[in-house]
Amino acid sequence: MPGAMEKKGIDDYEPGPLPSPRQLEKFGAVKRVLDNPSERLSKLRSEYELEREERRKRRWRKMIGLGGSEWKHYARRKSQVVRRRIRKGIPDCLRGLVWQLISGSRDLLLMNPGVYGKLVIYETSPSEPDIIRDISRTFHSHVFFQQREGSGQRSLYNVLKAYSVYDRDIGYVQGMGFLAGLLLLYMSEDDAFWSLVALLKGAVHAPMEGLYQVGMPLVQQYLFQFDLLVKEHLPKLADHFTREMIIPSMYASQWFITVFTYSFPFHLAIRIWDLFLYEGVKILFKVGLALLKYCQDDLVKLPFEKLIHALRNFPQDAMDPDVLLPMAYSIKKENSVIILNFSMIRVHNISTSINTRTTDLFVADAS
Repeated sequence: MPGAMEKKGIDDYEPGPLPSPRQLEKFGAVKRVLDNPSERLSKLRSEYELEREERRKRRWRKMIGLGGSEWKHYARRKSQVVRRRIRKGIPDCLRGLVWQLISGSRDLLLMNPGVYGKLVIYETSPSEPDIIRDISRTFHSHVFFQQREGSGQRSLYNVLKAYSVYDRDIGYVQGMGFLAGLLLLYMSEDDAFWSLVALLKGAVHAPMEGLYQVGMPLVQQYLFQFDLLVKEHLPKLADHFTREMIIPSMYASQWFITVFTYSFPFHLAIRIWDLFLYEGVKILFKVGLALLKYCQDDLVKLPFEKLIHALRNFPQDAMDPDVLLPMAYSIKKENSVIILNFSMIRVHNISTSINTRTTDLFVADAS
């Protein structure tokens, strides 16, 4: 502390004895002496939370079995239990394995041994320059991807290059890197690649490849449906959007293209992904509606420029998964346009707003 240094002199400063391992917190900080009742109560709560988390892990391990051996059997017999537990959040230490199980990627991996390695090593892709260009823009604030040509960036390059070879019709499109990047934080390259394949090709839920095809047809569908949902569930806000000439492509495109990984905090994104991989794309609509509903009272007061800024920069209190996600669950899908067949929807009025360069979707609002 500056005061202590001034009295003794910096050269005369003598450090105290090193703390024992028991005196250190999880990440190396020295534990403070709890000298008042509120701190002791906080410590007891922390210990209770830790014990509760350990109980959750034990239940999850029993549910999925060794290496996922019990998963399919349990999920068929007790689907409501599985759904409830996933909505509470998958334990982080098991998240990678569970994501593979619920996405169907584990089966794809087992059916295609050695394929990923061949795609990485022996094949070339015309998308490689674009992949290299975008890697430094993907999760640039996360330590795993920060080092130029470090292990994280190399893994991300390998997965994206392999997919661009595996599916040459799509190749690589900006936005795919955020999906692959999040997967790599929880699993190996091989597992992440097949998880990306499972998502885009629809191993369990509807395929997502339309998000990245020429013209982005699935983005058009989702934005059109989301606009109808806002009018259905939030009519007051929808009227304000109409007056200010705000349409979903101005703020929601990246929600769908990156599955809420681009500009949302990590602790919220992974909880959304828990639900998305298990329940499908409908949860993305519900999360988007919940965000707007949470901020509606403020949004309806804003003019165009401030409204655009607010829609691209939601407040931190809106990003609490324990607040936002229950709001999303409460949105009922009965009679909802989420389930409409897109072939029955006329979208000519929005197609021109979607045919923009995908790069523009990932530029932070500078206003």
